[in-house]
Amino acid sequence: MRLPFTQVDAFADEAFGGNPAAVMPLSSWLDDTLLLKIAQENNLSETAFFLPDETGEADFELRWFTPAAEIALCGHATLASGHVVLQSDTALDRVRFRTRRSGVLEVAREGTGYLMALPALAPAPKPLPAIVAALGVTDPVETLWHDGGYAVVVLADEAAVRACDPDQRALAAAGRLLVIVTAPGDTTDIVSRAFTPGFGIDEDPVTGGAHAVIVPYWAARLERDAFTAWQASERGGRLSCRLADDRVVLGGRCVTVIEGAFLLP
Repeated sequence: MRLPFTQVDAFADEAFGGNPAAVMPLSSWLDDTLLLKIAQENNLSETAFFLPDETGEADFELRWFTPAAEIALCGHATLASGHVVLQSDTALDRVRFRTRRSGVLEVAREGTGYLMALPALAPAPKPLPAIVAALGVTDPVETLWHDGGYAVVVLADEAAVRACDPDQRALAAAGRLLVIVTAPGDTTDIVSRAFTPGFGIDEDPVTGGAHAVIVPYWAARLERDAFTAWQASERGGRLSCRLADDRVVLGGRCVTVIEGAFLLP
């Protein structure tokens, strides 16, 4: 069996930046074990699978797998999936994806890039001593938590975010969490990094889901609903951010880097 395969650098202005995602449209769902094996073979932070939505709620049903597990929300692979759909049909200006645990997500054209609407997952203050210790940081400004499995550690400045050198084994021992460090930026309003060793990825290059969590926090702290962001991973990625009621709207560009077929035995 030949499955269409596209690899997209999401939140990237050019190839080799942003966060790579594999995007694979299907005609029907394969067994979950097989979907996970495909994601493991792709060996990217996420592989997105989608097929036409039979419920009529959206255009497509969408699921995401890391090399370790299916996940509840993935922003960059959603953006990459929207890019693939909208590049294949230039008459469309937006596409809607129905997901199993995050509702309906939308990707729309904006100039040479896209806007993506995700649910706003506002975190609440909570002590996270084990996470702080695993990150190896001192004197965090604030620590926050969202029950979806998101831990947020706010640091004083961008230098502290860039210097963060976590103990990945200790973070993995905390469970399947997305651990985010964030601070005011030097050349953008905010910066962040995201660590997901529990899902098989030590550091995720650019993470839409992380911004679904930290944008509500920063909107309150900055006292404005729109601002810029840079995820300070080795690859790096630039995002525009806006809080719109119960949605976080993220802007970014995508670059297709590989097209072909996955040969399924």
